[in-house]
Amino acid sequence: MTERRRKPQLGAPVRKFVLLAVAAALALPLASCTSETPRNGPRTASPGNSAASPSLGRPGTVADRLEAPWSIAFHGDTPLVSERDSGRILELDRDGEARAVGKVGDARPMGEGGLLGLAVHKGHLYAYYTAIVENRIERYEIKGRPGSLRLGPPRKILDGIPAASFHNGGRLAFGPDGMLYATVGDAGVEGRAQDRRSLAGKILRLTPEGRVPDDNPFPGSPVYSYGHRNPQGLAWDDDGTLYAAEFGQDTWDELNVIEAGGNYGWPEVEGIAKKQDKGKGKGDGKGAFVDPVQQWRPVEASPSGIAIAGSSLYIANLRGERLREVPLAEPGTYTEHFTRRYGRLRDVVTAPDGTLWVLTNNTDGRGDPGPDDDRVLRVRVKK
Repeated sequence: MTERRRKPQLGAPVRKFVLLAVAAALALPLASCTSETPRNGPRTASPGNSAASPSLGRPGTVADRLEAPWSIAFHGDTPLVSERDSGRILELDRDGEARAVGKVGDARPMGEGGLLGLAVHKGHLYAYYTAIVENRIERYEIKGRPGSLRLGPPRKILDGIPAASFHNGGRLAFGPDGMLYATVGDAGVEGRAQDRRSLAGKILRLTPEGRVPDDNPFPGSPVYSYGHRNPQGLAWDDDGTLYAAEFGQDTWDELNVIEAGGNYGWPEVEGIAKKQDKGKGKGDGKGAFVDPVQQWRPVEASPSGIAIAGSSLYIANLRGERLREVPLAEPGTYTEHFTRRYGRLRDVVTAPDGTLWVLTNNTDGRGDPGPDDDRVLRVRVKK
């Protein structure tokens, strides 16, 4: 089957993007925002369910039969995988065999909570996890050689992050500035997202040791951006632009360009709204809410991990069960890959060799697992 390339309703991007075809968009009813009909006329499209595509190779299985995996990070060439419910951190060998290198003993699986995001930086593993009453970020020294890796004792990076059985965020990533970024959901209390005194509903920025950088937008605060509902994807392009994927509520999921100090609107707005921040909650009331550069209906998306490879950004989608490709040169368009072929997709990362590694998530209690789930898939990027 073929893929489909679609132009959803465009956002009001930050600085580097220009809103196109405003007059045409205003003439369309809201229901047409996710239509498969492009602006230059009708076209027949088939679901993007092909095993290989013009831009991606055929996926191969690296590892299988994982239990509710959530995140992939590389220590050199060695992949490390977190399992949400077991709290285990696994290393995968060249044959895809999994071996536990450690377990986060304080992680407590509850709903969407548990052991979530991983990041590796200068020989240390960083883990974001849900404890009994809070979310925490900890750091562990990685010891040993591939095949016999082990973790040193935990060191606290940040605690006191609001937790719940849903909307925990949980993605960790190091930026090109060497700082640690973390996505945090609103933990079910919407008003926290606009309260800059709360860590909930935010993207946080910390030094590798857990201190607040001097150049953060709000002095003395780890908050980098706010007004988020449940962001779970972080990636930077070669120019240093930060992208984030975010779960909406019932209407729109989002792809955002993140600016330091930006207010992304939740819960006052969802998706593209073109509304001003009037100072509700604890917002500064001085500027516009930042609109997403793309938005999708949750049934087609529910975006989690994201990665940039070559000239495109790739988004793993849970409910939408597809890998979405957004060309950086045309951020208002996208192509869908492997739709409904591998089930729920939780994470996508760029491996050291430039391939994409995609993590399925069918054993998390919301999917329909097959006998080999969950899997790590390896996909070659052709361009």
